[in-house]
Parts: sequence; C-alpha cells; structure tokens
Amino acid sequence: MYINHKDIEDLALGATVLGAGGGGDPYITRLLAQKIIQKFGPVQLLQPFMVPDDALIIPTAFMGATTVLQEKLLNGKEAYGALKMLENYLRSKAFATMPAEAGGLNAIIPFMVAARAGIPVIDSDGMGRALPEHQMSSFHIYGISGSPMAINTEKDDYILLKVKDNYRLAEIARSLLASTGGIGNMAGYVMTGEQMKETAITGTVSFGLKLGTAIRKAIQEKGDTFEAISQVTSNSTYGRAIKLFQGKITDIERRLNNSYLRGRAVIRGIKDFSGSECIIEFQNENIIALVDNETAALVPDIITYLDAETGFPLSIEQLKYGYRVTVIGIPTPEIMRTESALQVWGPRKFGYDIDYIPLEVLEKFRAIQRANKGFLEKGGAQG
Repeated sequence: MYINHKDIEDLALGATVLGAGGGGDPYITRLLAQKIIQKFGPVQLLQPFMVPDDALIIPTAFMGATTVLQEKLLNGKEAYGALKMLENYLRSKAFATMPAEAGGLNAIIPFMVAARAGIPVIDSDGMGRALPEHQMSSFHIYGISGSPMAINTEKDDYILLKVKDNYRLAEIARSLLASTGGIGNMAGYVMTGEQMKETAITGTVSFGLKLGTAIRKAIQEKGDTFEAISQVTSNSTYGRAIKLFQGKITDIERRLNNSYLRGRAVIRGIKDFSGSECIIEFQNENIIALVDNETAALVPDIITYLDAETGFPLSIEQLKYGYRVTVIGIPTPEIMRTESALQVWGPRKFGYDIDYIPLEVLEKFRAIQRANKGFLEKGGAQG
C-alpha cells in the first residue's frame, strides 16, 4: 500500500480523533506532508510482518507544546534532520520509520521523513493515540530504550542525547525544549524489526486512515459523523465509539506549564443531555471526562470532540466559548489496558487517585443510572 498526498488529508482527520483532543492540529503538517510527497513521491506503508527481523527501525516525531506551533511553523525538514543525525551516529541507515504516536500531527511527521529519505513507514505506533510524555509508549513498556535520541530544536540546534533511563531521558528532553523555544523534532527508540513486532501497537496508521476516510465521506454527504466513526471503530482492535455528551462550551481554561498545555473545558448539555454538565480535564490530551461529577471516561481510552454542527473533529486548541460539540469516547486496544501499560499511562500517572475503569464498563453503569433516574421520574418508586 502506498500513501499519496490525497491520502494524507484523510489521515489528518483520523489522527485528529486519535489525538484525544491533543497531539497538535495537523492542518499545517498535513499541507507540508502533501507538498513533500508530491515532490518526492508516495510513501510505502508496510505491515509489521513484512519487516525483516534484523531491520533497523527508527521512529520519528514532534516533541513539545503544540500550542507553540500556532506561531512557530515547521518547515518539514526537522525530523528528517534528526533521523540523519541518528543514522550517522549509529553508522547505519534506517530500513523504515514509524510514528511514535498515532494521534495528531505525529501520525503525519513520519511520512514527511520517509518521503525525503526514500524509506517506508510501518503501520504501527507506540501509543495507539496521543499522550503527553515520551516514556508513555509501548516501546518503553516492553523494554526498548529511547536513547540514543537525536533532537532538532526550534533554534535549529541538533543535539544527541544518550541516557540510560527513559524517564530521565523524557525529563532532560523536556527541559531542553523549554529552554530552546518549547518545541522540537526527534528520532529515537531505535529497534530491530523483531523488537518492533513485539512492542508496537499494530495497524494504527491504516486505522487512522480508515477513520479519516469515513469522516470525510460523512461530512461530504451530510451524514452523521459519529455514526461513521462508530462503524469504523466497531470493526477494529479499538472498541465501538460511545457518545459521552453533547453541549455548548461555557468555559475553556488553558495554561502552558513546563511545555504542557493544561486546563479544562466545561460544557453545558443540550438535546438529550439538557440539564447536565460535562467537565473535561486535559494535559496536552484529554485525560478524564466527568458528567454531572461522575466519571464517564478515563485515559488511556480516547476522549475527543466533534463540531456538533459540521461533524469535523476538533483539537483542544480549536475549542472556543460558545462552540457546540459532541464529546465521544473510543475504547483503546487491549494491549493498552494491561497492568504494565496502566502503570505507565493510567489515571494515577496523571495525578488522579482512581483506578482505570474501561470506557464500556463506565457506559453500562451510566446507562443503568439513567434508566433508574427515568424510572423514578415516572413515579416508579411510588408504584
């Protein structure tokens, strides 16, 4: 399968959903990738089983606060430069690159790199969505070192980091970016083809492409975008999408802290959710959704937004007071819900003193509560 410049548009739509509200608005990155692919040619998308066990695989990605990209645009060469620096250090050429995360602009960055380098992209990633910290990766969970890592900073410095511990690596990289403009691009988590097959979350790039294609067609045909997403997710390693809430944004709080975008969105219910309130808290990506102070969804399950009028997926940066949005949740693949995975990206790692509960379990509990409420309102208790 080859990805051309037209496919990138659909991938960007799907990646916005998988970005869980974060991961950066892929619009500018999409335009850059389309231009680069038109110049250098389509990029082959390889299934993991097609990769030789001894092949050198180097994931590439954007790092830092995506809000900075609203003022400091990428030129499309940064991650490629980081890849070449790491190849020079390793004295070996990468067989392929792949996304570090499947959501937001980082689903697209590897295609910009691959087109320039003349190498394939692997249909897998390390997060299955977007997450804010470098070590929040299946690569890390299953024993791959993020070091050595090559970083190209916003100041166009090229820096090689070699750190033994992935947590320390993430800390140093974030401090480095904070002092050099807040953003950068990296190449790291060097692995063999065999290690990639053992540690990656497979099929996430093609899933994002299918998701985006379904969204585009639903918008063009003035259909129901949520239903289109539900159909795609139902036939995947992800679970069927769930409508968590629909309403009008009454408050949006954003603050940049140590290269993280932190804050919350408050949504007043409309239609079926009239009289209720939804609060979504985020750290670069949406972490928890509360409906009437009851937990409706938790990381690592995906919480994201659709424009209630147009059906377009929205990122946190795009949210504004008065917007009418549909909040949806998507259950993540089982590999992301294991005990070892939750120790790295579960709710407690974001400061919440609660255990992870799968989205579909929470939804069943909420459905029972709604049914009981309706029963009581109709006088069932008296009867």
